[in-house]
Amino acid sequence: MKKIAVVGSGVMGRGIAYVSALSGFNVHVNDIHSEALDKAKDYIQKELNKSTDRGFIQQKDAEQAMHQMTFSTDVKECVQDADLVIEAALEKMDVKVKVFKELDELCPESTILATNTSTMSPTEIGAQTSRPDKVIAMHFFNPVHKMKLIELIKGLDTSEQTVQTVKEVGEQLNKETVEVNEFPGFVTSRMNCLIGNEAMNLLMEGVASARDIDKAMKLGLNHPMGPLELADLVGLDTRLRNMEYLHQTLGEKYRPCPLLSKYVKAGKLGRKTGSGFYQYE
Repeated sequence: MKKIAVVGSGVMGRGIAYVSALSGFNVHVNDIHSEALDKAKDYIQKELNKSTDRGFIQQKDAEQAMHQMTFSTDVKECVQDADLVIEAALEKMDVKVKVFKELDELCPESTILATNTSTMSPTEIGAQTSRPDKVIAMHFFNPVHKMKLIELIKGLDTSEQTVQTVKEVGEQLNKETVEVNEFPGFVTSRMNCLIGNEAMNLLMEGVASARDIDKAMKLGLNHPMGPLELADLVGLDTRLRNMEYLHQTLGEKYRPCPLLSKYVKAGKLGRKTGSGFYQYE
């Protein structure tokens, strides 16, 4: 494993690219929008500068990491000789299926295709390709450079060799991995979505303020971040899509809180828009 291609340069894609380059991989980042690539490149450079200033990494390592990254809107150029492709596109099944069909045609037969989905089926995605044994979900967590876990979700046809290879990549990225047999929502998203949804119901019902709900979870249950803060960080539109998928596949207890739907309709998506359950500069 020498070259990793990342398809999608949003919050998760740029984070995956950042840690991959710092870990010594050659990284090609693809997005259909050149503006998104410019933002990703700027973000990565700023993160490298901050880490250097704070003494977390050496200046030469930051320069080497930046040197090992390329950014392009040409997906064929990015993936044609990749050992591993990690898709970090929108959390919609039709989008992911379209991406994987294209990747299957463009990548060498040996290339492993991974999706960064937090809820969706790698079996269904892999079935759209000619290599379902080489398709797996690698669920990274935001912010990627700080969070230690990667969930590895095996599809029905994912080979043990694919699992072991991706596990070794996780180790090279200085991450811990857990192996999960596919089921909607996996482990973390099922639990996290329930907690977050109940926090939104509490807020909607006037039980407590957003700050006090989050404070209670942090100080009373030792959560590092409150569920409403976390939802703002993830993006309320992303959380709503996750909840809708889990509601569809797992039933009534995952019905999205009406307040979440209302915020998304209003364009209050959390940190990325400056307004969600909290206000941001």
